[in-house]
Amino acid sequence: MPTKPMVEPTIEPTRKLHYVIEGQADKPVLVMSNSLGTTLDMWAPQMPALTARFRVLRYDTRGHGRSALPSASFGMRDLAEDVIAIMDHAGIDKAHFCGLSMGGMTGMYLARHHAERFGRFVFANTAALIGPESVWNTRIETVRRDGMAAIVDGVLARWFTDHYVLTRRDEFDPVRRMLETTSPEGYTANCAAVRDADLRALLPEISASVLVIAGEQDLATTAAQGLDVARAIPGAEYLALAAAHLSNWELPEAFGNAVIGFLRQG
Repeated sequence: MPTKPMVEPTIEPTRKLHYVIEGQADKPVLVMSNSLGTTLDMWAPQMPALTARFRVLRYDTRGHGRSALPSASFGMRDLAEDVIAIMDHAGIDKAHFCGLSMGGMTGMYLARHHAERFGRFVFANTAALIGPESVWNTRIETVRRDGMAAIVDGVLARWFTDHYVLTRRDEFDPVRRMLETTSPEGYTANCAAVRDADLRALLPEISASVLVIAGEQDLATTAAQGLDVARAIPGAEYLALAAAHLSNWELPEAFGNAVIGFLRQG
């Protein structure tokens, strides 16, 4: 039977992180890490297939969804340490990991500094350095001044291909709602964490098994950037999907099959 979801567990007095565990307790654990501006619900398209094979732990990155935003600034190391804290709280010693965009960067840090806690990693639609800095600064200023509504349309235009937007617009309404309801303070704090993260030097030191998934039409983290990540990690595999940035939403079956196929190799 699926485990009982853990709702807003208090990891420690100053760090409140929301996570949910689903799937049979005897299955291998898979941790899913969301992108900037979304919640654990971004993985909804994959959940039926994933929970048939894994015990899936999804969580809201700090400042997103039902996870609290610390008063102090933070960086990629803190986002990675949140994952370890959640696993410890849930009594999980080891898991596979799949993260998209910001979640993929979180995974890179984990693969380098906490490899003993993980099996295989999937880094999707991500890069070791996402810039330029000026773009992040402009976005932060816009959201602080005008709120999330000021950027939602522009973000969605980068996250999905034109064909998908024209033919399946109703399907990404949940993604729009996630963006619209994200805390401006949480969003901008995480923008700063991504802006300031340069993980390129970590990649050659990763010894874990890694699959890098890229979107052929991704404007946020390009396929070329994804290929650079795969080439920098010894033995990493690379897969390009005919999608934009939110490839798991645009091509849910192809994305899910790629993740499941890779993880089951281990």
